[in-house]
Amino acid sequence: MAIKMKTSVTLAIEATCYGHSVAQVRTRDLAQIIDEPCERDGTNLGFTPTDTALSALAGCTNTIGHKCAKKLGVDIGNLKISVKCRFNRLGVTLTEEIDVPFEEIDLVVVADGSASQDDLNKVAVEVAKYCPLAKLYRRAGTIINEDWQLAG
Repeated sequence: MAIKMKTSVTLAIEATCYGHSVAQVRTRDLAQIIDEPCERDGTNLGFTPTDTALSALAGCTNTIGHKCAKKLGVDIGNLKISVKCRFNRLGVTLTEEIDVPFEEIDLVVVADGSASQDDLNKVAVEVAKYCPLAKLYRRAGTIINEDWQLAG
């Protein structure tokens, strides 16, 4: 009898917050600190919430990229991922409500494997279909400009 994969699961995060900026966030047996820099009255012990959101996109691009490459039989090797975002700060400064605070993201992915540029482009198309973080940003109205390149 085949085991049926669950199609929907519950993800759980708990945060213990110390003051206005430091949050110790836990999931499974892991913990991380989310904080603000000193110039915003934080203690600079971790990424800001917005840094954390952008780093999740990089991590998801890596994971889903490797899954898609494997499915396609493409050697992408190791990836170097750069995420740069035009962020509208009017919301976080409480100046005005902003519908799309992450306005535009430039996502550059450099692969050092033996894949051709054509094969790398095929991986990029698949990643856009399956990366939940990219889908989250796009559906929120964020423009993501992706540039998948070969190293060297």
